[in-house]
Amino acid sequence: MTRQRWSSRLVFVLAAVGSAVGLGNVWRFPYLAGKYGGGAFLVPYLLAFVILGVPLLMLELAIGQKMQRGPIQSLQKLHPAFGGLGFMALASAFMVVSYYAVIMAWCLLYLVQSFGVPWAADSEAYFFQTVLQLSDGVQQVGGINGPILLALGAVWLAIYFCIWQGPKSVGRVVLYTVPIPVVVLLVLLVRAVTLPGFWQGWQLYLMPIWSVLFAPEVWTAACTQIFYTLSVALAIMLTYASYKDPTEDVAKDAWTAALIDSVISLFSGFVVFAVLGYMAWVSETPVAELAASGPRLAFVVFPQALSLMPLPGLFSALFFVMLLTLGIDSAFSLVEPAIASILDIRSRASAARIAAWVCLAAFAVGLLYTTRAGLYFLDIVDHFVTSYNLILIGIGEAVLGGWVYGAEALRRHINQVSDWPVGRWWNVSIRWVVPIALTSLLVSQLVTDWRTPYEDYPAWALAIGWATVLVPLGIGISMARGDRPTSPEPKIPEI
Repeated sequence: MTRQRWSSRLVFVLAAVGSAVGLGNVWRFPYLAGKYGGGAFLVPYLLAFVILGVPLLMLELAIGQKMQRGPIQSLQKLHPAFGGLGFMALASAFMVVSYYAVIMAWCLLYLVQSFGVPWAADSEAYFFQTVLQLSDGVQQVGGINGPILLALGAVWLAIYFCIWQGPKSVGRVVLYTVPIPVVVLLVLLVRAVTLPGFWQGWQLYLMPIWSVLFAPEVWTAACTQIFYTLSVALAIMLTYASYKDPTEDVAKDAWTAALIDSVISLFSGFVVFAVLGYMAWVSETPVAELAASGPRLAFVVFPQALSLMPLPGLFSALFFVMLLTLGIDSAFSLVEPAIASILDIRSRASAARIAAWVCLAAFAVGLLYTTRAGLYFLDIVDHFVTSYNLILIGIGEAVLGGWVYGAEALRRHINQVSDWPVGRWWNVSIRWVVPIALTSLLVSQLVTDWRTPYEDYPAWALAIGWATVLVPLGIGISMARGDRPTSPEPKIPEI
């Protein structure tokens, strides 16, 4: 069968941006900037962007577009021993989307209740007790949370109808879901800057504290943020690139998607800290004490801040519409690698039927996160998948592209199809900078988790987290074959 294609280059760029721009752009980047030196954080962030994020993104786009296959077969065509790396990537994406969809279910519940603003009196109690019905610990699993289960079902129906026709249906969806969050962010920003206190929020966000640049954890945080925000190492960009024409531009698309993603992150920071500045002014609390990351920012701090605004219901609804539209693009992009890999094997199968089965399987796995202890399990799995799987995959891709196949061979291919030439700095980055930086992150995380069990969870709970790393890794290693590369194109020697 003829491989599915994007309807235009613009649609591909929108899909790539939609995948890269997710909840982390709103709830993680602003927090890191505020915590690690304000404007000074941009120095390590932009360096990591150029020498770590863009080269790895470009590598995935080049491989997917050149090989015209899903993650497993694309990496196998580069070298048969690395097909298992593709499996590990798509397995990790599947695990991430199984809990990512649950976070979207929380957003849907908040959206439904937005105009009543029921969290105004106590946003923390509303989130943890009313919405999550959170148990006292991971050992108290409890039953299924009915409202979250229903919302999760609605989310997965939406995801399915976004992807059931592959790039064709995705292309129609991203024309709306990518611009909507930007428009909502702009509306929230305009409203926030008309309220007192916004400048105090911006001061915390932007005022550079140059001394932090001597702290290793600042550079680690910047590298980690870049690595996660560009959707690399989850086989997403590799899969999306396989739907492009083999002769389309690689370098320009990589830079465009990456730059838009970073600009939206920076813009989100202005919105978040303007709103927090107003909340600090109303509550007479320092902005730094209100800054939070992750679910606490999105479901506790920010809703509380919005409830203090004039027209709180309207702006709360806009905020959760924004989160849902941000999340939906990232969610269905995480499903695509599994669908593409199955279609590579069963090319005559119905893509819609395969999409349905993949969505159903992810929904079933996500039931764990709809229990009263769901937040604890989500925290554990997210920590291990993002701290280990993604880094291992990134290292594997850099070794494959930079050393086994050859960075110069891939760079020449990129330049053959791209208007913006890529210099030899890319070879250095893929062969040396990326693997060294990611290996350092991996070792640092291993030492941390060895010394102190993550969040003091019991051993049996942490074993679940380690299983999410070791099982895909073991299966991936077992899939490795020592055959010679099957690609009909010879390796171009480096000069």
